[in-house]
Amino acid sequence: MPSAESTRASVHATDPVLPTKEDAVAANGSELIGGPIGRRALLGTSWWTPVRIVALVAIGVFALGLVQKAPCYDGAWFFGASSQYTHACYSDIPHLYQGRGFADGLVPYFDKLPGDMQYLEYPVLTGVFMEVASWLTPGSGTIQHQEQWYWMVNAGMLMVCAAVIAVCVTRTHARRPWDGLLVAVAPAFALTATINWDLLAVALTAAAMLMWSRSRPLAFGVLLGLATAAKLYPVFLLGPLFLLCWRAGKWRDFGKALGGSVVAWLVVNLPVMLFAFDGWSKFYTFSQERGVDFGSFWLIMAQKSSNPLSTETVNLFAMLLVLLCCVGIAVLALTAPRRPRFAQLAFLIVAAFIVTNKVYSPQYVLWLIPLAALARPKWRDFLIWQACEVAYFLGIWMYLAYTTSGEAHKGLPTDGYHWAIGLHLLGTLYLCAVVVRDILMPERDVVRRAGDDDPSGGVLDGAEDVFAFGSAAHPPRHAAHLATPQVEWGSRDPADGPA
Repeated sequence: MPSAESTRASVHATDPVLPTKEDAVAANGSELIGGPIGRRALLGTSWWTPVRIVALVAIGVFALGLVQKAPCYDGAWFFGASSQYTHACYSDIPHLYQGRGFADGLVPYFDKLPGDMQYLEYPVLTGVFMEVASWLTPGSGTIQHQEQWYWMVNAGMLMVCAAVIAVCVTRTHARRPWDGLLVAVAPAFALTATINWDLLAVALTAAAMLMWSRSRPLAFGVLLGLATAAKLYPVFLLGPLFLLCWRAGKWRDFGKALGGSVVAWLVVNLPVMLFAFDGWSKFYTFSQERGVDFGSFWLIMAQKSSNPLSTETVNLFAMLLVLLCCVGIAVLALTAPRRPRFAQLAFLIVAAFIVTNKVYSPQYVLWLIPLAALARPKWRDFLIWQACEVAYFLGIWMYLAYTTSGEAHKGLPTDGYHWAIGLHLLGTLYLCAVVVRDILMPERDVVRRAGDDDPSGGVLDGAEDVFAFGSAAHPPRHAAHLATPQVEWGSRDPADGPA
């Protein structure tokens, strides 16, 4: 492992990193607002701090996403099956107001629903979010009027989640606040924010990441447990955290995080489990019973095959694939020349789950956007990936327009939709590839090139390795003579406090 004799002196830079000075794409893009920041600029002396600017930009771009849904709000959700697809403005929210019993005052998980879906198929905390929004929705007027109100109420609540996400990402990397703009201006964020209720889990996960970066593992655990009570994917972050704490010997901090997660998840779920188990378990049984669906490579295989795989077989293969990815990430975490940053492994594990899953709804991109901004804050790579996701967003709606327009066949045929799926997969895999490259070649990591070790790592930031495999256990001496700034693990002066 690195030692004082085999590494360069640590870099304890405190000046903020300015993307317009470090990133060519950011510098060129800044020409729209006057060009890169000058050397005489007075930073931190105005009300317009990076956090406030990023939050306001996030709210403004979110509002543009609401405008994009205007054709559906004015009628496409209610008249004509394919119109909401041709305008690319579909949302689950107004349809499920009546479809999941909120219009009739039914209690989620406890009251059975009419139709094929007997209970609400969402995790408990998301169900609570949906129920609260229904309480704020006027019960008078036509059902169309109520559904419009329900969508607007949810949009307002989700806008708060969007602002929380932007602020948390901005503050997670203390020296890189402007990386939050990646989240704030992400086009796929604005387009998908109000399709479903995923932003609740994303906001709680972003807040958890912020708490971990501040060396508050218990608060991290509580927030991650709440996020898992709203959506399943946040629980995957415990895997990378376990590996990194293992490598750094931070078992007590991991124990606090794990304990907080379990307790918070149980506090939300246990009352419903005890008194409405059938309703509570619907989310999990539905996930297992659901067949191959939109956005996955499994769908391409099924539509191309004359004898498609059964749902049970796909479940098994998908589980094996994600486990294989987990093993690969574990090997990477324990053998990389420098301990990977937490955000890097968090992005990889969630991306692995998304790519191997049997369904990819367009709003799932929201899970990755904050993690991508922390894992690879490079505008070029981020925008390449976003372009692929926007293409998929348009592709799925045009495909649904094609399948619902009858003989008119307006939209994208099946083969075209397969290309859109492939573009989404390639974009995600591309971003995964550059993150893996950064882990294997830390000198290519833009965060570490600026002199930081793991600013989102909390207790892991600057910590010395106590366990590693392969070359990580015996780093070459020439690794200490890189031209870029290096951070020496385990050497930070305790008086400096957490990074």
